[in-house]
Amino acid sequence: MKVIIINGPMGVGKTTIGQYIANNTPGTAFIDGDWCLDIHPFVGNKETKTMAVDNILHMIKNYKNCSECKMIVLVWLMDNSWVYDSIINGIKKMNLEIKSVTLTCTKDSLTERWKNDKQCPWRTNEWLKISTASLSYFSSLDNCLDTTDMTIESIAGKIISE
Repeated sequence: MKVIIINGPMGVGKTTIGQYIANNTPGTAFIDGDWCLDIHPFVGNKETKTMAVDNILHMIKNYKNCSECKMIVLVWLMDNSWVYDSIINGIKKMNLEIKSVTLTCTKDSLTERWKNDKQCPWRTNEWLKISTASLSYFSSLDNCLDTTDMTIESIAGKIISE
């Protein structure tokens, strides 16, 4: 079984791409890491992120044991290497195949996507500044895919084919 991990800054399209892959690949489970850290108001500290990692790995293990599940897509903003490494190491212990990609784009493209997203309550100017500031970090990672001029279908196709 393969686990596709989609990382990247807020607003880059992780959820959109992950849902597209899941909706177009029968037997695919979709996990949004935000579901596993849904505290109000949001608190993203070491304790809550550790809990979220545990929740994510628990869900992956359960999907692994489900005969109907053939693949898992996990989307989550992982801007701490220890979070990413914990997820990867946990999946490796389950002997699952891992495909990991970090979505990036230009600041202008991220801003345009941000302003066009009318569904997410996090799409404020304050969070946009934080997200655009994180672009350099995500662009420095080894597994980047610049999605600036790509369609949803072409991004998903590239992730699935590699």
